[in-house]
Amino acid sequence: MISPNARALAALGHDARLSIFRLLVKAGADGLRVGDIGEHLGLAPSTLAHHLSTLVDAGLVVQEKQGREVFNKVDYVAMHRLVNFLTSECCEGVAIKTSEAAA
Repeated sequence: MISPNARALAALGHDARLSIFRLLVKAGADGLRVGDIGEHLGLAPSTLAHHLSTLVDAGLVVQEKQGREVFNKVDYVAMHRLVNFLTSECCEGVAIKTSEAAA
């Protein structure tokens, strides 16, 4: 089973998805409509739908239907969890392990 952090990092490992995610972070709590994202980034609707689906499946983006519109928003709890995972042991140092076989 893939961990949530690995799934999130894999989703962000594509330039288009990273651009979508960063745009949604900029948009804040209100999020953006699918069409607005496509206009900002110049992505075709089918391509955009594929990448949004991947971000939703990774738990980084939530979609909320408001009338006929679908708004996409960053799941900030998930984003902070990922950032905390990446920085949790920052600058603690690493002990170099030596093997006796190398001696």
